Amino acid sequence: MRNKIIIITADPNSINSEIIFKTWKRLKKSEKKNIFFIGNYSLMRKQFEKLKVKLKLLKLKSFTEQSSYNHLKIFDVPLNFKNPFKVPLYESSKYLLKSLELANELANEKYIKGIINCPIDKRLLTKTNKIGVTEYFASMCKIRDKSEIMMIYNKSFSVVPITTHINVKDVSKVITKKFIIRKILSLDKNFKKIFKIRPKIGMLGLNPHNGELKKNSEEVKKIIPAISDLKKRGINIQGPLVSDTSFITNYKKFNVLVGMYHDQVLTPFKTLFKYNAINLTLGLPYIRVSPDHGPAINLIGKNKGNFKSLLECVKFINKK
Repeated sequence: MRNKIIIITADPNSINSEIIFKTWKRLKKSEKKNIFFIGNYSLMRKQFEKLKVKLKLLKLKSFTEQSSYNHLKIFDVPLNFKNPFKVPLYESSKYLLKSLELANELANEKYIKGIINCPIDKRLLTKTNKIGVTEYFASMCKIRDKSEIMMIYNKSFSVVPITTHINVKDVSKVITKKFIIRKILSLDKNFKKIFKIRPKIGMLGLNPHNGELKKNSEEVKKIIPAISDLKKRGINIQGPLVSDTSFITNYKKFNVLVGMYHDQVLTPFKTLFKYNAINLTLGLPYIRVSPDHGPAINLIGKNKGNFKSLLECVKFINKK
């Protein structure tokens, strides 16, 4: 029965141990029973000690081992460290990649309902040539056509960037009619698969005022032709919408607003919903989510880490 959730403790140099503890103590006994962690046993124990947190930890080798619901159950991943909150970048990177690979391996077993990865520093993925965890999971799942979707989800509204972790100067080079169509078809298909409805999609233009719809603008050359093609295929999509006003009230007409680049949609979304959101990858053979924030190294050891997005991740998977 697919009822177990994997939480990857992820970046050692982060507030992850703090938000894990804060989330753990808010879960019901029945929820704790089905949650398993991937991380380093010794690191977690020492980080909890530093935070003056008392939790029972248990090393596991399989899902079938018995334990109390109070035990935080860990599949142990090797890690060399001296200071539990200042692990060298090289060691952190090796550790993270092993953790992600183990999670992907376990997710393909019959037990797993979904994966949650706690926040990471993107530099830990440098040697993989992948620009984010979304892309790394897609590569492990052998998704070659870039049809994976990064969706920032709130139960009332979501956003999707067509391009993810790339520099703004490169966005226009990457977006093409074909690329936009591929992404929206994947969004429509996988949104329906998870939420059981076809989404109402609003698509933003790229330029201020949609480039005034000049004939050499990306809107006229790429975005409008893609939207026209998608409508012919039965996709419920409108656009191109003007970016600077769409997040005032217009967004409420849609299940998803799609932007051309990361900050075009994530910045206003986070202003509206703050931590009441999760990062959901569509297009994988399993559910993968993560908190919608970074490792917050400036807050390590200060007991100020906000746990709400991680808790939302657990609630989301439990409902699926």
